[in-house]
Amino acid sequence: MVSERFERHRQPWTSEELQKLKLLAGKGMALKAISKAMTRSEESIKDRAKLDGIGIAKLR
Repeated sequence: MVSERFERHRQPWTSEELQKLKLLAGKGMALKAISKAMTRSEESIKDRAKLDGIGIAKLR
């Protein structure tokens, strides 16, 4: 599977993005859905969520 390329490689997180991440994760959205909504890689979102102690729903 070819992973999507994001143009925003290594861009710093803005406070608006952090609020959006908390909101989407709070709604129980999956990592892939959050990634698409925020146009950031899943890895970037996972790392930032871990850094801020935000739980992201696991797909089962």
